[in-house]
Amino acid sequence: METSQFHEEHRLQRSGLVHPLWVRATHWLNALAAIVMMLSGWQIYDASPIFPRFMFPMSITLGGWLAGALQWHFAAMWLLIANGIVYLVVNLVTRRLFAKFFPLSPRAIWRDLASALAGKLSHADLSRYNAVQKLAYLVAIADLIVLVLSGLAIWKSVQFPLLRGLMGGYDDARVVHFCAMSLLAAFIAVHIVMVAIVPRSLIAMLRGR
Repeated sequence: METSQFHEEHRLQRSGLVHPLWVRATHWLNALAAIVMMLSGWQIYDASPIFPRFMFPMSITLGGWLAGALQWHFAAMWLLIANGIVYLVVNLVTRRLFAKFFPLSPRAIWRDLASALAGKLSHADLSRYNAVQKLAYLVAIADLIVLVLSGLAIWKSVQFPLLRGLMGGYDDARVVHFCAMSLLAAFIAVHIVMVAIVPRSLIAMLRGR
């Protein structure tokens, strides 16, 4: 695995490429789908809130009303699923997933987290992820999978009884979906802050270099 990581980093250094085209394309499509699903999901939530005292302001929701929000939500859902499958398959075939995100250890995470909090974490080489980034991206991938599965348990509850059962039932599936959405929102917020701190990372995700 370390050999695979070494070859990947060496190849990127020689070409000057930080993110190949397929990574950039799937990243931005995934971002679009996730944000549309989140905003429309908030409108759907407001139609039948899990926590009656908590509602999302209409100004930050998408769809205008329940039917409109559902149309946006399902359209983005298919984009998210298709794009996610392409991202995972290409990552596995090219072994980029292993080269970029592993190895990963608790010690490395604590070390890089301490460095980040102290403002001493280097961002000189954008082709390499630090341990905190690796953990964050892996959690985000897992969270998106949970979002899709819990969404299916809600949308097709009768057709997927096993999936509904794994979520603890229909009502619990809604709670799981809400919590996964909240985690994704937190990830996006932190991601935007980190991009503001290291603006070169945005340029690399746009140009690849």
